[in-house]
Amino acid sequence: MTHLAVFLLSTLGFAVLALAMERHQQDLFGHAPAARANRWLRMAGVAALLLALVVIVKAQGWGVGLVSFSGHTSLGAGLVFGALVIGTRRKARRSGER
Repeated sequence: MTHLAVFLLSTLGFAVLALAMERHQQDLFGHAPAARANRWLRMAGVAALLLALVVIVKAQGWGVGLVSFSGHTSLGAGLVFGALVIGTRRKARRSGER
């Protein structure tokens, strides 16, 4: 159960950090929110990653916990990256059909 929670928190953290980037906001929403919203998104993403680190280190200790955290964050970042690539390609394909 701990691994699932850490994986979900890591994926959520990277997704929120991606949404804090102007490029991804333009791709997904067509506009960029205010700078204040971007700041809050960055803080929320970092908070989710720190919470994931606390959860896994508390469950497994520093030695194994840091290794598990590294693996979970790698999977989460890869999943978010893949979703952004697929979403951008689908949007480009749809706009090319019109």
